[in-house]
Amino acid sequence: MAVLDIIEAPDRRLTTPSAPVEQIDADLLRLLDDMLETMYAAPGIGLAAPQVGVLRRAFVADLGGDGERAPIYVINPEIIALSETTNVAEEGCLSLPKHFGDVARYDQVRVRYLDRAGATQEIEADGLLARCLQHEIDHLNGILFVDHLSALKRTMILRKLAKAKRHRESA
Repeated sequence: MAVLDIIEAPDRRLTTPSAPVEQIDADLLRLLDDMLETMYAAPGIGLAAPQVGVLRRAFVADLGGDGERAPIYVINPEIIALSETTNVAEEGCLSLPKHFGDVARYDQVRVRYLDRAGATQEIEADGLLARCLQHEIDHLNGILFVDHLSALKRTMILRKLAKAKRHRESA
């Protein structure tokens, strides 16, 4: 497995909707394994394919506790049910390093997806897992967590990231 480069905002690939995965093949499985390794190295709890420059509807996540790994591989997810209630909590993103914001998400979510073997699965989640699933599915739709913030806060964060990117490129 390899650790991939994580794309940072602003980058058009992060705001472009991803195409469905047509075939689960060795290349996709290698990508998912590399994404998982990249996520662990970052470290993070979720990583979507667009964050490593691949505009396909797939992500990995791991919310295992007590040092135990419990990875999930999610391909072509679709949200099939949402709770009526929401909650606000602070979110960050590996593609927007060192920036955080309070985002409202549904308390519970049910997601249908394909697993690594191509089998249809459903997961019903609440708490941090529900938030993570919604965050990663947003990535697949070209939506960043800052898109849920006020225009002022979003603009401030994106300007800081653009300035940091320009600084790195000129160094």
